[in-house]
Amino acid sequence: MDPEQKSPMEEGATAPFTPTKQFIRYSKCKRAMDCFFALLLMVPGAVPSCVIGILVTVSSRGPAIFSQQRIGRNGKPFNCYKFRTMRKDAPHNCATPDFKDADKYITPLGKILRKTSLDELPQLFNVLKGDMSFIGPRPLIPEENDIHEERMKRGVYLLRPGISGLAQINGRDRLDASTKVRYDEEYLCNVSFRLDAKIVFKTFFGVLKGNDIVEGKKE
Repeated sequence: MDPEQKSPMEEGATAPFTPTKQFIRYSKCKRAMDCFFALLLMVPGAVPSCVIGILVTVSSRGPAIFSQQRIGRNGKPFNCYKFRTMRKDAPHNCATPDFKDADKYITPLGKILRKTSLDELPQLFNVLKGDMSFIGPRPLIPEENDIHEERMKRGVYLLRPGISGLAQINGRDRLDASTKVRYDEEYLCNVSFRLDAKIVFKTFFGVLKGNDIVEGKKE
């Protein structure tokens, strides 16, 4: 982080973000890197994806790929893809941390896929299409109105949503909504190659450890 750059987490800043030349230049560079690495990862990821798809299909009723509408860049909706980890009768338009009985709906295979984040593999197609980036705020479902309003106020929707992000390496499911939005804004104000590399590094080790994954509301 630039020492002269204010941190929204520390300052409580809420003023709309104004894109700088540096932000615009890096956004273009980042998009090129996203396409390159998405194509690169699709090659070694093809066989595991096929195996996972078959296992999902034969282990529980329903399609291998789960598609859900999420909110993307500039507040526009898009279809976000994942390997299906829940039963067909699971609530469709509800964030998993808000489930009262998530374990009732998550399949045995789904628990493994979610723990290892392998359910996110189909999002490589979202990255290639331009719906998402590797790094950015996690895309929300339309029903998460309170967070949407805060993101709009803070200019977060100038960014493409990401497979991982600053909030995901700083607590993930254990963070409340307002804290997640502040991390989103902090990323927006300080986006850079160095920060993205740090998030990638910490995401990798966080996935290996299975950090901060919470399935449903805890009483």
